[in-house]
Amino acid sequence: YRCRHLVVATGQFDHPNMMNIPGENLEKVHHYYREGHPYYRKKVAVIGGKNSAVEAALDLYKHGADVTLIHRGETFGSSVKYWILPDIQNRIKEGKITARFNTVVSEIREDHLVLRGRDGGETTIANDVVFALTGYRPDEAFLRKLGLELDAECAPVHDPKTLETNVPGVYIAGVLTAGADGSKVFIENSRHHGNIIMGHIRNGKK
Repeated sequence: YRCRHLVVATGQFDHPNMMNIPGENLEKVHHYYREGHPYYRKKVAVIGGKNSAVEAALDLYKHGADVTLIHRGETFGSSVKYWILPDIQNRIKEGKITARFNTVVSEIREDHLVLRGRDGGETTIANDVVFALTGYRPDEAFLRKLGLELDAECAPVHDPKTLETNVPGVYIAGVLTAGADGSKVFIENSRHHGNIIMGHIRNGKK
């Protein structure tokens, strides 16, 4: 196919950030979240402290799962959407979702997890399913094949006023504009990207 203009809006979820711990390859471990129905009454661990993890934890709780959210930080990331932050905080306060901050998973086993606190102490918790929502990266090889220059976050270098990349006629849109940094751009604040791109094309790329 040949085209005068190309818009790349492939998102940032091509490759999950792996934890590289024993047991991460078990079938019960997932790096993408889809729905909560299959996990009713299951002991589910959600690893992460940003939007993907928070939204998954809330949805799993609403579908009857026994949810433990595990995050290496002291609290949630500052990028968590303001309209869902009170929800997760209240569910934790009520004891409906268990939160383990300052904690990492050091090993995943068939029926439990080994957790390590910041002090180095280890403990175990029963577990049926793991959602390791620890961030993602765009497909760097694909983007470079298009001739795009990438910054340190694997985001294509582009003009923020037009969204055109270093390759004339090739634009990017959506969360891809932030690369692996999922805390900057969401569906909610990138809806206007199409208008920006079409405006630039219609105006003869002035």
